[in-house]
Amino acid sequence: MTSRTTPQQSRDSRDKYTVLLPTYNERENLPLIVWLLVKYFNKSGYDYEIIVIDDASPDGTLDVAKQLQEIYGKDKVVLRPRASKLGLGTAYLHGIKQATGNFIFIMDADLSHHVMHPCCMSNHKPYLSLLIRKQKEGNYDLVSGTRYRGSGGVYGWDLRRKLISRGANFLTQTLLRPNASDLTGSFRLYKKEVLETLVEKCMSKGYVFQMEIIIRARQLKYTIGEVPISFVDRVYGESKLGGNEIVSFAKGLLLLFATT
Repeated sequence: MTSRTTPQQSRDSRDKYTVLLPTYNERENLPLIVWLLVKYFNKSGYDYEIIVIDDASPDGTLDVAKQLQEIYGKDKVVLRPRASKLGLGTAYLHGIKQATGNFIFIMDADLSHHVMHPCCMSNHKPYLSLLIRKQKEGNYDLVSGTRYRGSGGVYGWDLRRKLISRGANFLTQTLLRPNASDLTGSFRLYKKEVLETLVEKCMSKGYVFQMEIIIRARQLKYTIGEVPISFVDRVYGESKLGGNEIVSFAKGLLLLFATT
């Protein structure tokens, strides 16, 4: 199959990584995830910025983000708040407009993705490093962390959430055949211009967005690499996954099936 690839990116210090962190009620998790990201990038030597897109969190997440900006600097922690909760897809689009990196990470702000946990730094490579290395090896347009291949897995979920996630992934694989093992995952690395193109073509706003963006990538023949990851349930706060999100996912899946 012919692959659509963008020009080979520089492998030297000119690379800059933007991390997009959409937040909603993450005041307890945000300080730690930002500290871990800053620690990783400072140690690795990569240039970086962290863009926090807060959707008017009632718990004061934005106030915490402002304090973090004062600590780490406005060039490293960039705030792009919005007036209300408008959806994941539009949050990424909002963040991309402000991004100055040529590569963009998207990830959860709730500590579900291993960045650089103090208790296991000596035993495990941060997943950020693994995604960067994978991208460089194949000059992939996007690299996705996968819970459903190789050593990947999920920890801390109850049976209900595991069944929902597995069921959603199975249905998606059966109906859409995306040539990717984890469509609902939210830990990915993109070339900036690739993500800009994909976001503009996506119609979904909520949880379906992560699935649709992989389908659109396949349609446009972008190259996709995968890295097995361990997903750990949040320590603080409550999951945003509820009945409305499940119904929206089902509707989005059927729409993609009918239009792709």
